[in-house]
Parts: sequence; structure tokens; C-alpha cells
Amino acid sequence: MSAFTWPPDPSAAPRPDPSAAEPIPSAVLVPLYRDAEGTRLVLTRRRADLRRHAGEISFPGGRRDSEDRDLTETALREAEEEIGLAREQARLLGELPATSTFATNYLIHPFVASIPAGVAWQLSPREVDAVLELSVSDLSAGRSVTTLERRGFTFQTDAYIVGEHLVWGATARIIEHLLAQLVDEPGDPLALREPA
Repeated sequence: MSAFTWPPDPSAAPRPDPSAAEPIPSAVLVPLYRDAEGTRLVLTRRRADLRRHAGEISFPGGRRDSEDRDLTETALREAEEEIGLAREQARLLGELPATSTFATNYLIHPFVASIPAGVAWQLSPREVDAVLELSVSDLSAGRSVTTLERRGFTFQTDAYIVGEHLVWGATARIIEHLLAQLVDEPGDPLALREPA
């Protein structure tokens, strides 16, 4: 996959402002589990009436709170708040490369965790419309380039398409890193290999 750019034409991109604020530290949890059909990745679909990223597919996560000891705690806390995943159910496997958002100035730190199959999700009614449990093999097969229109721009972007679900932007870039590093051998525990 190529790197996603926003806006797609570099000449149309706003010039960096040296006085602009530093990126906002944030974290997401990238939960995985195995069932009889293979390995699944847990994502959320954001509510359609939200001000930012309405209706988009993402990982549970958000900005670091001052009470969070570190960004790992941010990811675990946010997953608990958004989808009801208890912290003790997540076995951390490692961290993927940090990913920036272009429109909202977040620097997202993705933490991968193995979780049990069959978690009873408890969705945050303020943020989450649905929990999606997508097959890793379907995501890999659904790697694509698609045309989107956002904020008056029409552009092509790398994406993952699984059935009716379209994953793009920072979430797609995180999935790209995950697929490159995931060690998913039947009979062995899920693991991450070191990045090349």
C-alpha cells in the first residue's frame, strides 16, 4: 500500500505552521482473537451524528488523559469505556508504529492485544454505533484503492473493504502495519514480529 495523503494533491495541502501545536498524544487498542473460523480483528463504527469521523470505522481509543500513567493505559481505558472490554481481558502483544491524523492533529499509538473470543460488548451510547469483528484474512483480501469525497475533495485512497465495511485513513494505515507484523500460526499464540 502507498502512504495515505490528505489532501491528495501536495500543492493543495496547507503549509505547516511552525507555531502550530504539537500533535495530540492518543492511543488505540487493536484487539485480536481466534475462533473456529480464524483470527478476527475488533473495530468500532462511530455514531453517524458525531462531529468528527462520523460513521467511520476505527479502533477503540482516544486522547491521553492526565490521569493515564502512560499511553498503554490510555488504550486500555478507552477500550473499556467504548466497548466494555475489561483491562484484564487484554493480553498486550506489543505496539505498532505511531500514526498521524491529518485533519485532527492526533499522533495515534496503536497497542495490539489478544483477547478472548465471545466478549459481550457494552457499547458507549455516546460514541459507538457497532462493534465489528472482521476476519484478518478477509481484511487482507479486501486491500484496495477506492475513491472518496471528503470536505470538498475527491481523492483516491488505500482502504480495506470487507462486505459493506470500508476502512480507510489512519485505521487502514494501522491495519497495514498490523498485517505486516502479525504472526498468526495455527496452534501458536498470536504475536508480533519486529518491524523490518
